[in-house]
Parts: sequence; structure tokens; C-alpha cells
Amino acid sequence: MKFIVEGDWEGVAELMLSSAEKLKKTGADFLISPDNTIHQSFPLVNERSPLPWLHIGREVAKIAKTNNFRKAGILGTKFLMEGPVYPEILSENSISFSTPDIVQRLRINDIIFNELVYGIIKQGSKEFFMEVIDELKTKACDCVILGCTEIPLIVLQEDSSLPVLDSTRILARAALNYAL
Repeated sequence: MKFIVEGDWEGVAELMLSSAEKLKKTGADFLISPDNTIHQSFPLVNERSPLPWLHIGREVAKIAKTNNFRKAGILGTKFLMEGPVYPEILSENSISFSTPDIVQRLRINDIIFNELVYGIIKQGSKEFFMEVIDELKTKACDCVILGCTEIPLIVLQEDSSLPVLDSTRILARAALNYAL
């Protein structure tokens, strides 16, 4: 997080490359990371990585495109919602996007880092997420990307007014398909 908070994407890339080298030595054939935010460093990693990576955003975009979604709401850490990871990939797939406003982004970030990472699920926080999703729906979003591994703890498909794209599950399925 130190590198992310400082906006040091080279530092993030170096950590990813160090992990890639270690994993290659253990016999890995390819790499994944369920952390959406670090994918901002992928342009710095791809050329130097000893193994191929599956990109979480690309896998999510494939599912969105397969389901003919036209506009995705993006939920995640403040760093993800304000960064280029999903906007660039969604644009490449002719899918537009929307993010919550700054006040909502800050509250979502706070809920993630002060509640969800500790397994704390508060009813008020759950209701807040549902309100944000409802608002994204009024902005013509036809799906919502759960771009943080902890968000599926609080946002369940049956509670959401929009179809959810759980990035972690999508990446896990893509990894299984790639491995097979």
C-alpha cells in the first residue's frame, strides 16, 4: 500500500516482478493477482515479466462484452475508481463507465479499509453500497464491477439492482480455464 498511496507505480511493478520471479522458480506457468488496483502497474510489468499474467480488468471486460453490457459502474478502492485500469480496458471494448462521486468514493474506500478488510460487515455500510449501485443505475449503468476482493462480502447479486461482475470470481474462473 505504501507505493500505491504514494502513486509509485514503478515500486508496485518491482514488487510484482519480484513475486513473479519467485513464483516462476516454484514452477508456476502463469500469474494472476486478485488485487485490481495493482493492475495499474501492468504496462510496467508485462515486458519484463518472466511469466504471462492474466489481467483482471481484461477478464472482467470479456464477461461484460459477452453479456452485451454497454455501461459499467466501477466500485473499488479510491485508487482504482480514480485510476486508469478499468476506463482504459472498458474503452478498448466499447463499454462506457461511471464511478461514484468523490464523497461516495471516499466512503467506499473507508468501508473497504476500515471494515471489510477486517471482515466487518455493517448494515449501514451495506445499505450505502446498495444506494450507490442504485444511483449508478440512474446514470444508465447496466452492470456494476466489484473491483475489490472485499466488496463481494457486502454486495451480493440478490441485493443489487444491477448485475454484478465480481472481478475476483471472474479472474479465478479465467485462471482455471487458462490452466486447463
